[in-house]
Amino acid sequence: MSWDTPERQLLRATTRRFTEREIVPHLPAWEEAGELPRSLHRAAAKAGLLGVGFPESVGGSGGDPIDVQIIVEEMILSGGSSGLIAGLFTHGIGLPHLVAANDQDQLDRFVRPVLAGENIAALAVTEPEGGSDVAALRTRAVRDGDHYVVTGSKLFITSGIRADAVTTAVRTGGPGAGGISLLVIERGTPGFTVSAPLKKMGWWCSDTAELRFDEVRVPAANLVGAENSGFGQLMTQFAAERLGLAVQAYATAARCLALTLDWVKIRETFDRPLASRQVVRHKLAEMARRTDVARTYTRAVIDDWMADPTHGDLVSRVAMAKNTAVAACDEVVDTAGNCTAAWATCVSPRWSGTTATAASSASAAAPPRS
Repeated sequence: MSWDTPERQLLRATTRRFTEREIVPHLPAWEEAGELPRSLHRAAAKAGLLGVGFPESVGGSGGDPIDVQIIVEEMILSGGSSGLIAGLFTHGIGLPHLVAANDQDQLDRFVRPVLAGENIAALAVTEPEGGSDVAALRTRAVRDGDHYVVTGSKLFITSGIRADAVTTAVRTGGPGAGGISLLVIERGTPGFTVSAPLKKMGWWCSDTAELRFDEVRVPAANLVGAENSGFGQLMTQFAAERLGLAVQAYATAARCLALTLDWVKIRETFDRPLASRQVVRHKLAEMARRTDVARTYTRAVIDDWMADPTHGDLVSRVAMAKNTAVAACDEVVDTAGNCTAAWATCVSPRWSGTTATAASSASAAAPPRS
């Protein structure tokens, strides 16, 4: 599949202009504040970027997963951070289950307002007792008439501070994968509390929280899909999430490489630019190689996933794409730090979004971002 059609070139240009105008001048302040303003969501919706990848019939802008990843790539290449992507596009993991379930009431109440930039959605799976072992989650939802009574907690929830509606994995049946369901739990429901923001090594502007549920009564109308079908719904969407993280990682590597190239051309030691040193050139070549390999492999896996998402070896290839890209990001950012020396340790508009991302990307190689 082509990643460089005329339409996608226009999409890149639109994303680049939006990033340079609406994001880059404000990003350092947002990183320090620890969250993104809601006005950014409205601006992204007005620009037609927030709803890309979602059907127009549910309030989206149309397009496919490649279009979504082109926006991610270009935002990072134009000066955005991976944390910005996580915070602005959390609905990319919070809404797909609702869209697939196609309940018109849920689409009207939860999906359309988010894609319009008015509300924020999140996904809550990870718990304090476990992360990647989704089948072992403990948050319990017991049916009581027209409601479910939810008790438990979730941890490391992206956009958990700001979210208006959280698609939450709960246990409605017995142990294991067969007893899990998805419920949308709304901000302000009695018994639903949100912790103070969790401070992280990177992804600063992506607010992250622990959510607690103390006998929270959730309308049964907020059940997504059939009861006890939640594990399958989650697994279906995890491939898209992992591939999205892979794109963020190789795009961050590419951004770091570009910044490093600019720096070594102007930085002089002993009356010669760093770019003239053979050792530095070797490092730059290896940075470029790792970035290109990660980009090429990730895009190939995305193409195959779109062609046949049920292909037998795709689960392992998706995981390998994510780990390959994250490893490349880690190495490239580390080498950039060696080349730029003290600048890489400073919080600055050019570097804070890239050097701080490496630690977050590396840790993201294992647990889901939810």
